[in-house]
Amino acid sequence: MLEVQHLYRSYRGIPAIQDVSFRVAPGEVVGFLGPNGAGKSTTVKIITGMLRPNDGHVLFEGQDIEKDMVAFRAAFGYVPEEAHLYTYLSGLEYLQLVGRLRGLNEALIEAKATNLLRLLNLESWQYSPISTYSKGMRQRVLIAAALLHDPKLLIFDEPLSGLDVVSGRLFKDLLELLAAQSKAVLYISHVLEVVERVCSRVIVIAKGRVLADAPPSELTSVMSLPNLESVFAQLVEQQDTRQTAEQMIEVMQYV
Repeated sequence: MLEVQHLYRSYRGIPAIQDVSFRVAPGEVVGFLGPNGAGKSTTVKIITGMLRPNDGHVLFEGQDIEKDMVAFRAAFGYVPEEAHLYTYLSGLEYLQLVGRLRGLNEALIEAKATNLLRLLNLESWQYSPISTYSKGMRQRVLIAAALLHDPKLLIFDEPLSGLDVVSGRLFKDLLELLAAQSKAVLYISHVLEVVERVCSRVIVIAKGRVLADAPPSELTSVMSLPNLESVFAQLVEQQDTRQTAEQMIEVMQYV
């Protein structure tokens, strides 16, 4: 369904991503992992049409997304890492706006929006301005907005940010059911234990290049490591965090 082909993008001559390629098929929840500055955000911005690559293509259902960006945007739902919302709107008004932009009729918007807000425990807040919402409540509004038009592709960038335990558990169950509905899901997160549990495949990117693309169990088995966190640390050559923490304590205690 989604195919990323040999993406390259640089900023002022410095490569941000190089030859990034992968696929997300219907029914797959694919984790997209990498340290800060690895190229995840650049890749996601290109996939969502917010940024153009210097080279390479993004295909959706076999068609280059740039040929009909309006149709492509109507086919995916996106929860960004940062909750940029019109905070003067209420939760219901925001979903109504999103529904209209997606071309849904008013009766369908009203039914879907009110029910999603109810199921996400936002019913009593639906008429309150988003400026009064907590971070977790804003995140739930974004999740509702992403689901509103029944998209074929969903892109979740750190979706658990700000969510409480119950909402987080609900979201994990939702991912499983979205896959069962043959939705293609690209899941970006630093919470690796959740990625290991919910993702059928993981893509690891570092320094702008894809280092691995395989099921979590396959990566841990091939590399003879106990969990995905250990695999990730070895692949991206992360620093010895324990040693660094000890050095920070030493600096803190300078006299």
